[in-house]
Amino acid sequence: MINEELYLSTFKTIIGNYHTISEESFSLLVSLIRIQTIKKNEFLLKEGQISKSLYFVCKGALIAYFSDVQGNTYNKNIFLERQFAGSTVSALLKIPSQFTLQAIEDSTVITINHEKYKELIDQRDDLKNFYIAYLEKNWVIDKEQREISIVMETASIRYLKMLGKHPGIDKRIPLQHIASHLGITATQLSRIRREIKNK
Repeated sequence: MINEELYLSTFKTIIGNYHTISEESFSLLVSLIRIQTIKKNEFLLKEGQISKSLYFVCKGALIAYFSDVQGNTYNKNIFLERQFAGSTVSALLKIPSQFTLQAIEDSTVITINHEKYKELIDQRDDLKNFYIAYLEKNWVIDKEQREISIVMETASIRYLKMLGKHPGIDKRIPLQHIASHLGITATQLSRIRREIKNK
C-alpha cells in the first residue's frame, strides 16, 4: 500500500530545505506528479532513451550507470530516499540519455513530467528559486566536492564518508555498485572493508 500522504509530506519538506514555496505552488506541482512502485531491477530510463521525467525517491534505491564499448559498466550515482534522480541533461536538451537509471531495490518514486515541470517553474518565482538552489547545491557545490575528493582523498576516506552520510548503505547496495561509485574495484573495496573491521 502506498502511503501517499507521508511521501508528499516528505517531498514538500525536501523542497523546503532548498527554498520555501507557497501552498499554491506546491499544489500545482503535485498536480503534475504520480507516485509509482518500481520492482527491483526495473528500469526507469535506459541509455539511449530521451528522458521525459524527473524522479524523487520515496523508498528504495536507484543507480545510474553507463557502459563502454566493451560492455563494462560504471556507476555514475546512487540515489536513496529523499533524493532526486534522473537525466536532467537528456530532459533539458531532448537528447538520448548517456546513462541507465535502474532500481536496485523495490522502490517507490514520485514521477514528475519534466516538460510540464519546467513550464511551471517559468510561471512561479518560488519554484524557480527552489530550482536554482537545487542546481547550485547538487550540480555545483556537491559535484565540485566529489571531484576534489576523488583526487585528494584515499578510497578508505571516501568510503567512510559515504557510510557517515548514508548509514547502512553497505548492507543495502551491492558492493560492486559502491566500489564503482567510489572509483575503485570491488577487490579494493573488500580490502578496505577488512582493514576497517580489523582496526
